Amino acid sequence: MSLQSDINSLVESLDLELYDAVIVSENDETIYRVSVLSKEVEDGKRKGVSLDSCVELTHLISPLLDVTPPVSGDYRLEVGSAGIERKISSISNFKKSIGEKVSILCSNKDKIRGVLTKVEGSKIFVQNDEEIVELEFNDINKAKTYFEW
Repeated sequence: MSLQSDINSLVESLDLELYDAVIVSENDETIYRVSVLSKEVEDGKRKGVSLDSCVELTHLISPLLDVTPPVSGDYRLEVGSAGIERKISSISNFKKSIGEKVSILCSNKDKIRGVLTKVEGSKIFVQNDEEIVELEFNDINKAKTYFEW
């Protein structure tokens, strides 16, 4: 099994969903960042992820990384909620964001904002004020979820 699938199994054991596991560099430090979502939905919205769940998941993942490090050299493990406003960088991330408000910048510089309604293959569907906009994943430069305060 791969490191990603092992981590996914640990995440699911806590009734959470793996959003992303990425290696980032911030302030001359390498960080292995694991982002999770709650599987629980309340009033049509995903519930938040508790700090206790993040701590428990950190304790589960850490020994795995001692055996199978994600990078060579020093790094820091960071486990947390994917958050209410987050980058969407894959078809999988889009699928996990259905029902949420999204902001998309297309390669032709068009900006689309609305509710992500569905994902079919590589097609992304967003309901804005006037219509449902159909986008091809490869035509998207940047995308993120957003929250209106």
